[in-house]
Amino acid sequence: MLSNPSVVLHDVAFAWPDGAVALDHVSGAFGRGRTGLTGLNGAGKSTLLRLVAGRLTPTSGRIVVSGTADYLPQRITLDADATVAGLLGIAPVVRALRAIESGDVSVAHFDVVGDDWDVEERAVALLAATGLLTGLDRSVATLSGGEAMLTAITGVRLRQSSGAAAVALLDEPTNNLDGEARERLYELVRGWRGALVVVSHDLTLLELMDDTAELRAGSLSTFGGPYSQYRAWLEVQQEAAAQALRAAEQTLRREKRQRIEVEERIAHSERQGRKDAANSRYVPAVIDKRRNRAEKSQGSRRGMLDGKVDAARAAVDQAERALRDDDRISVDLPDPDVPAGRRLAVLRGADGREIVIQGPERIALTGPNGVGKTTLLERLLAVPALLSAGSVSGDPASDQRSGGGAGGELLTERVGYLPQRVDVLPDAASVLEAVRDGAPHVPPGELRNRLARFLVRGGAVDRPVATLSGGERFRVALARLLLADPPAQLLVLDEPTNNLDIASTDQLVDALSAYRGALLVVSHDGAFLERLGLDAEIHLDAAGNLSEEGR
Repeated sequence: MLSNPSVVLHDVAFAWPDGAVALDHVSGAFGRGRTGLTGLNGAGKSTLLRLVAGRLTPTSGRIVVSGTADYLPQRITLDADATVAGLLGIAPVVRALRAIESGDVSVAHFDVVGDDWDVEERAVALLAATGLLTGLDRSVATLSGGEAMLTAITGVRLRQSSGAAAVALLDEPTNNLDGEARERLYELVRGWRGALVVVSHDLTLLELMDDTAELRAGSLSTFGGPYSQYRAWLEVQQEAAAQALRAAEQTLRREKRQRIEVEERIAHSERQGRKDAANSRYVPAVIDKRRNRAEKSQGSRRGMLDGKVDAARAAVDQAERALRDDDRISVDLPDPDVPAGRRLAVLRGADGREIVIQGPERIALTGPNGVGKTTLLERLLAVPALLSAGSVSGDPASDQRSGGGAGGELLTERVGYLPQRVDVLPDAASVLEAVRDGAPHVPPGELRNRLARFLVRGGAVDRPVATLSGGERFRVALARLLLADPPAQLLVLDEPTNNLDIASTDQLVDALSAYRGALLVVSHDGAFLERLGLDAEIHLDAAGNLSEEGR
């Protein structure tokens, strides 16, 4: 346990009204510095933050917070009529200050202001330090998505610095932020003072943390250091656990072998005793005495050896629990037959400039939030036509306000598209049915084998899509793309790592490393793009013009 924690969880459990368990008797603590909270999708990280903030009440257990917790969810709800002051959470104080300045000396105004007489100056200074040179009366409707998120985070920091909140809780704050906005957020976090808990899969952000916490299998563990140090420590621990498991299995095999050898000697002794009795070599009293002595000895030896086998089996079970079973996707995908130089698509800027995607290239499409990257993809893919066929779904809530007339042309019909929201699968269909839609000529048994390589195994293959977890749904959607028959020659992925945990991102990289076609991906996740081994980067600006680097 940390010596001076900001949040302490004592045997905390939480279940939703339908009985689904989100957290099961979690204990642990967060420090007074910056903590990155990690874990698999569905582990309960967001639920844990909401419990700490008081937005939810534990089913059992208790949470102790040193002061008040201020929580910013993944998606902030914006009132089009709200101002920057409202988004910062200081609108009532600003209104009271201005009323006092205009001559209204109502006691109610002074009560609202309290000690925050300089809140306007502090707010403007913090906004400026984050690169947001804006007035408090500006409408949030005029802010980009990245500016709105940065403003909301600045509000959290402002309230914490004024003493209104002791612990700040941020849930996936870099989701949907472009590169520039992310850099501003990183700078804001570097200068953060006070307790901060951040749920994130952004490796760059996690490197700015003082501590790393992981929520896994109902257990919360905390490590003193950023995520890369935690991963290095964990690898050492897992290697030791693997060695311990191998040693325990070897001991179990030896104890079982010795148990069999003793049973064979006992059986031989019993056969000899029966033979002696049949030949009348000894008087019955002697035979009975020897038999009783042998039975006692044999029973004692059996009990001792059974105990050793049970202890060895328990050691194996303990070693297996210490060893993680996070599988990695490893697939041998069909060759989509994309020779070098084969033209697959043409992207066209608003100024008429054309950029060709050809051969098995890996291309990133980048640009600030709001310039229309998703719109460009949908124009390229003629998404409304594809939607009528039930194969893809766009995300109307993100990055579609512009596009500047940019578009393009497909030169192949074999295209796979993964939109930002993985809702391309029919909820009522089984996993096998959903994947077989894209590969109708592949035998079901073969599809089951291939799905197993995507970590979708056993009974999960026959479950309705609606019952899948977020991670399972993502892997099934990815499998439907990559297992299509005939295989896609061009994959188009729109922010594929949004809302993916680090393990799922690793799985995505593993799967794409086996894909031998062309790849066009929109992402603000620099670490993810670097791992893909890009051949080029295409940049879209606010006017819809395209530029290219790296080819």
